[in-house]
Amino acid sequence: MFAELCSWENLLLAYRRAAKGKRGHANVAAFEHRLEENLLSLQQALQTRIYEPGRYTSFYIHEPKRRLISAAPFCDRVVHHALCNQIEPLFERSFVADSYANRKGKGTHRALNCVQLLARRYPYVLQCDIRQFFPSIDHAILRATLARKLNDADILWLIDVILASGAGVLNEHYEMVYFPGDDLFAVNRARGLPIGNLTSQFWANCYLNSFDHFVKRELRCPGYVRYVDDFLLFSDDKATLWHWKVALEARLACLRLTLHPGTHSHPVSEGIPFLGFVIFPHRRRLKRRKGVYFARKLRRLGQAWRSGALTAAQLTVNIQGWVNHVRYGNTIGLRKALLGRWADRVASRS
Repeated sequence: MFAELCSWENLLLAYRRAAKGKRGHANVAAFEHRLEENLLSLQQALQTRIYEPGRYTSFYIHEPKRRLISAAPFCDRVVHHALCNQIEPLFERSFVADSYANRKGKGTHRALNCVQLLARRYPYVLQCDIRQFFPSIDHAILRATLARKLNDADILWLIDVILASGAGVLNEHYEMVYFPGDDLFAVNRARGLPIGNLTSQFWANCYLNSFDHFVKRELRCPGYVRYVDDFLLFSDDKATLWHWKVALEARLACLRLTLHPGTHSHPVSEGIPFLGFVIFPHRRRLKRRKGVYFARKLRRLGQAWRSGALTAAQLTVNIQGWVNHVRYGNTIGLRKALLGRWADRVASRS
């Protein structure tokens, strides 16, 4: 498997996937300028096991909430794609159908559709999300999970190198939680995956795969949807959901994870906040803060366009991207109001 990972064909495919939509970025253009030389150098470093990841560039985003994003150098992103090209098919076959994040043929909109169908079928929902998910992922548990399906020592060496490169990146965002059996040295356990790595997104699904099977096989929950660390369980009665909540907390503790406090069941008729929308059995509303955020962004885009810092084509792409997302909800009135007011404002100033 490692020989296939280091092959020219796989590295070239990895480069193309890593560069998709980003070829205008300076670091991607610099890598492409000497593409053959860079790929051959990367291939040699991997084959001789002298490859060392570079330093992450970290920055905050504030939508949907404040998160620290850690971007690896482009060369390392090529390696991440090369690795996932090889190992993802082995794990994909074992994933449950109810996990929708970072998987081919799944995604945000299919998850929303599934949640709405379940909201029509069941009267109650238990809505959960995992506290400090990416900062809490334990390296020893993740390594053992991956090693159960991978018997290539060189592949495991590369996984260890990538894991070590991200250790401590999110330490400031982790509040120590002690689990039964821990001693004082538990605080020194290696943990945390950089938000922004392709490997982090894929490994998050691997990390929670056993949890998904627990929900489906042991709890026998037919109405289940998970998107990264947000998941929903549906049932015909609240008592079942409360019983499941206790079992979920015990199972997550085995993965050194905890639920956000205040997790509780409620009727689906009250609406289910999920992936930027509030889902009701027969309609979907965009979350209010999402509309407010885009209204502010639209004003900034308009100012940049009028000053010449943004072309009309770039402005159109930004607006169409938002419209293509929110059209999956009952938002035609909101779209008309926001874009209509903005168009009137532009017309009055021109």
